[in-house]
Amino acid sequence: MADRQTLIDNTKKWIQDVVIGCNFCPFAAKEVKQGTVRYHVEEDDDLNACLQVFLNECELLDTNPEIETTIIILPIGFDEFEDYLDLVECAEEILEENGYEGTYQVATFHPNYCFEGEEADDASNFTNRSPYPMLHILREESVERALERYPDAEGIPQRNIDFARTKGSAYMKMLRDACL
Repeated sequence: MADRQTLIDNTKKWIQDVVIGCNFCPFAAKEVKQGTVRYHVEEDDDLNACLQVFLNECELLDTNPEIETTIIILPIGFDEFEDYLDLVECAEEILEENGYEGTYQVATFHPNYCFEGEEADDASNFTNRSPYPMLHILREESVERALERYPDAEGIPQRNIDFARTKGSAYMKMLRDACL
């Protein structure tokens, strides 16, 4: 496994080249430029330990308003997409159980991400395929503000899917894999 800084650097390159470069998230560039994205590498593969890290990061965001968002990078333990989805479900329960519903939301990224109802090789999956499994904690209020100011925000997911499909799976895979 790569060292922590390499994992963070690869993630930053993916955000720059794929998320921002393909305009999958039209709000990411501002936060990256302002340096308000926190990166946390969690090397424990235990589900409960990772959920505790997730809760700790929510608490850290509570007390650090200058941090806009946190990306938890999970380089081991969640290689199987189904195992990762179990983690996501538990993380969403953590938000609810700890009074964070409506305060934070979790965005999901995984190397084998597959939207329900899509074939595994569909290029649309690359809108959420990252170099490593990740949990992205977003401030819900910030997301709402950004969406209010963005024209046709509801169309973002479909535009992303259309872009990825136009480029094709081979291109999208090459773009993502170049970040490693």
